Amino acid sequence: MSTPPAELPFYVRPMQLADVPAVMAIEHTAFSLPWPEGAYRHEITKNELAHYYVLCFRSPSAPQQARVSSWWRRLRDSLRPEAAAPREVLLGYGGFWMMVDEAHISTIAVRQDVRGRGLGEFLLLGLLDEARRLGAQTATLEVRVSNTVARALYTKYGFRETGRRVAYYHDNNEDAIIMTTPVFTVGNYWPMIEAHRTALLARLRQQLKEGWQVE
Repeated sequence: MSTPPAELPFYVRPMQLADVPAVMAIEHTAFSLPWPEGAYRHEITKNELAHYYVLCFRSPSAPQQARVSSWWRRLRDSLRPEAAAPREVLLGYGGFWMMVDEAHISTIAVRQDVRGRGLGEFLLLGLLDEARRLGAQTATLEVRVSNTVARALYTKYGFRETGRRVAYYHDNNEDAIIMTTPVFTVGNYWPMIEAHRTALLARLRQQLKEGWQVE
């Protein structure tokens, strides 16, 4: 997958079966009609069209102290336990189905306590990068009419309304808006994506510099 600058502790990687419990914890806070756990297990292991990913945060490892005399360093290192490995925290997930040359984004969600920080946008970028790498020419999705926050993000990334599914959501019979991107390789679509990426990475760096911490 595309790799963010090394100073950022956020990254997107393929979803694994071991991630499913953490995914389900977010699923139940993000959606009024959550998928069952078995659906994700099926998507990962059985559905050849499915591509699912998780957004992770890696806590920084302990800082290295200044070197001291070699004999003292060897003695100190022999007595102290090894530093703990960086801790990975799952913050979100998303996925799509590859339908010939179209990526149909089936789900995307971010942990409730880190929303509003740009991580949903970071995850969406990861999905678009992967869809393009796998040969997609466009991306499409459905979104609730009432989900104005998500619709604004998708509009920012070039998704436009191309249809509507009436009473699509069974919990309240709400309509779903179908949104689709332009062709990735036509015009200035991907240069626009790269401009948004540059601005987002700068925003994330600034938030971390100002002391934002992920638990």
